[in-house]
Amino acid sequence: MKLPTCLSLRLVLLLCGSVLPVLTASSANVQTQEKIVRERSQIRFVATQMSVPIEGLFREFDGTVAFDPVNPAATTARFSVDLGSIDLHSAEGETEVKRKLWLDVAGFPVARFATTSVKALGNNRFEAVGQLTIKGTSREVIAPFTVTEGNFLRTVDGQFKLKRLQFRIGEGEWSDTDTVADEILVRFRFTVPVR
Repeated sequence: MKLPTCLSLRLVLLLCGSVLPVLTASSANVQTQEKIVRERSQIRFVATQMSVPIEGLFREFDGTVAFDPVNPAATTARFSVDLGSIDLHSAEGETEVKRKLWLDVAGFPVARFATTSVKALGNNRFEAVGQLTIKGTSREVIAPFTVTEGNFLRTVDGQFKLKRLQFRIGEGEWSDTDTVADEILVRFRFTVPVR
């Protein structure tokens, strides 16, 4: 049985009115993966040897982030770090820390981090939980961070602490925490485009 034209038109409008908001909401929840702007990003760390802080950084790393401050729970972020790019401002120190007892760069050249959850803390502050993998060992880390925006860029600044012995960084005689402290502070800044 053929519906009258006016009834058909009303039915189409009703369906559109019901479906379009759902499609729009679904599209709004799909966050775009953006590659970090490498020249505006950094990963630094502070270790302690014989009670003296030693600062270093990694020169080579990459990452992708999908982040919406309005919906942080939908965030996904993945980062990889070339451990061979470590910079301790000392050629001797860099050679030593790349060896098997420390980072074992030959066996495990890349460290990785992937978020499992992100929540808002208020005032542009957030907290990321994720899995950090170094030397084939994965551990959960919690990283508080802040977000600022300007000039079509979003900048994430944060930090977290890790226990080096949980990742087998400094084995054998170097597992003595009186010589090299177990705790390492990692500071990061990641900048991504805002579309």
